Amino acid sequence: MSEPPAAAPVPVEERLFSLVLALLATEQGLTKSEILSTVQGYRQRYSQFGDNASLDRQFERDKDDIRELGIPLETLDQPGDPGNNQSMRYRIPKGEYDLPSDITFSPTEIALLSLAATVWRQGSLSAESQRAMLKLNSLGIESDDPVIGYAPRVRIRESAFDPLRVALDKHAIVKFPYLKPGEPAGRTRTVAPLALVQHRGRWHLSAHDIDVDDNRTFLLSRIVGPVVSTSKTWVPPELSGHAERSLRELDALWESQVAVIRVEQGTDAATRLSKRAQVGFDSAGADELRLHYTDVDVLADELAGYGPEVLVLTPDRLRSAVLSRHHTTVERHRDTQPIADKGSDRG
Repeated sequence: MSEPPAAAPVPVEERLFSLVLALLATEQGLTKSEILSTVQGYRQRYSQFGDNASLDRQFERDKDDIRELGIPLETLDQPGDPGNNQSMRYRIPKGEYDLPSDITFSPTEIALLSLAATVWRQGSLSAESQRAMLKLNSLGIESDDPVIGYAPRVRIRESAFDPLRVALDKHAIVKFPYLKPGEPAGRTRTVAPLALVQHRGRWHLSAHDIDVDDNRTFLLSRIVGPVVSTSKTWVPPELSGHAERSLRELDALWESQVAVIRVEQGTDAATRLSKRAQVGFDSAGADELRLHYTDVDVLADELAGYGPEVLVLTPDRLRSAVLSRHHTTVERHRDTQPIADKGSDRG
């Protein structure tokens, strides 16, 4: 006789939400066995007479997670049996988790807040958005007004962000392949993360480069492979101020580097670039823009995308970088063989 199919795994968000609801719904609290045997996400794997050690560890991790989300989880010892984990009860004091009485939300506002949390769930504020979602849902207010029929997905950071943030918290040394412009492949860098900062819309890692024994700044978009955390740690002499220092350095670099470009009036390049540049006019009446920048190759990639709408005047390094990208595009198209139109074949 074949065994019944295993239950489909419950997403972690659903399990945490179910746990929060269960702990909010009880005044006297729930024991661990009651939680594991009844709450969605645990009960599917619970064995009444078997080994539940892995499920027990999952619950311990989930307790830490909901506390990190700012949810007040309370433990209650059984009278006459203090410290016994099996008889200990867990609950979320509803009065401490309720919104202030003078704050209310309409169904439309609930829908917009839920949408905002969904949009930001992959952002750097993911923990805050999860906390907001759990709290909004636990209010028991449902949105009956379909204000917006879709939920946009916004990606505001690279895949390297999360493992770097974890390594940063643990002072762990990490390795990752880093691709500098002009190099054929990424080179492995071994660094101790100091800070993650966003500057002018791009994420940067300030880190101590172990190989050169000096601090360096890395653009996350140039990390071209997995970030691997090692068992080694490195604690900097100064434990704070790294983010501020990195931002000051990036600001100074941005202020010191200025590109002068010419753009055709009425083009997409003129519309987009003039919003962040000082605009002037040359003798021919064309728009002449002065653009500050941090990374010459990042700016070259952007300007090359506008094709003939942009002409770089200075600096020479940026002009050469843009021309190099145009030459590469031409060569790639030159190597492409045209596909014959089968409909024009005649027998």
